[in-house]
Amino acid sequence: MTTSTIMIKDVPKEDRPRERMIKHGSRHLSNQELMAILLGSGTREESVMALSNRVLMHFEGLKLLNDATIEELTAIKGIGAAKGVLILSAIELGKRMNQYKPMDRYVIRSPEDGADYVMEEMRSLNQEHFVVLFLNTKNQIIHRQTIFIGSLNASIVHPREVFREAVKRSAASIIVAHNHPSGVRLQGA
Repeated sequence: MTTSTIMIKDVPKEDRPRERMIKHGSRHLSNQELMAILLGSGTREESVMALSNRVLMHFEGLKLLNDATIEELTAIKGIGAAKGVLILSAIELGKRMNQYKPMDRYVIRSPEDGADYVMEEMRSLNQEHFVVLFLNTKNQIIHRQTIFIGSLNASIVHPREVFREAVKRSAASIIVAHNHPSGVRLQGA
């Protein structure tokens, strides 16, 4: 009896884990596919998908993988030190991200609060800067970004640049600010 091993290169491109992640996002991948991406390759005898499946079966899925050691990982045929370290690094990053607590954020309660937040830095700039503050639902600043740096008296900004970052940050609201390095304030600006 002969068994044939299906290698990842034999799988249609759109069904490969990396391509599926790019197209659909990581949430749409199975644990086996995510592990296969981490491993990168299988062995001569075994595809990366089969190897990732064996790793997960060894640790009862993700249940025991959280506490895996390098010795346990490298005891699995096809997992050397490099792949073992890669898996442990991914696990540690996951743990750290899970434990991450955002620092206290500056809260905007009035227009003056927004101005105070950017004023000190912007008052001494020699070119016009267009700055956006991105806020969460509690009016806390979650990100500050200079979207455009203009000339002495002009700053041209396209709305797509502002809203792209707002969507990326899941901002509930934004505050835009710009300085007047020429010292001349225009009416309505």
